[in-house]
Amino acid sequence: MHNIQVPTQTWSIAELAAEYDVTLRTIRFYEDRGLLTPERRGTVRVYHPRDKVRLGLILRGKRLGFSLDEIATIVDMYDAEPGEEGQLVYLLDQITHRRADLEQRRQDINKTLAELADLERRCQSDLAALRTR
Repeated sequence: MHNIQVPTQTWSIAELAAEYDVTLRTIRFYEDRGLLTPERRGTVRVYHPRDKVRLGLILRGKRLGFSLDEIATIVDMYDAEPGEEGQLVYLLDQITHRRADLEQRRQDINKTLAELADLERRCQSDLAALRTR
């Protein structure tokens, strides 16, 4: 029997940038931070499935409002043994804190919207009163 190696799909930096709708500079920034580690073939960066998954995790973390340090910790879990209790506890803790932060922001936004609606009603009323004089 011969071992047949199936070639792993790879991507260029431009392909990843296009797929995730980010700039080349963004990807290089994550590389500089050690979050992505593409293979180098001369001056060409070659991204493997691991890099693609990590970039997706990084961008999702950014959308959820995690800091880059928090994202680094979470993304590094991707490479570790799955199910390690400490990793899962850390991630659950981060989710709890992030959720609480977002809930507080939602309350603040709702309160601000209500205040703006009230101010708008008073301005409309005052304007109507001025126009009827």
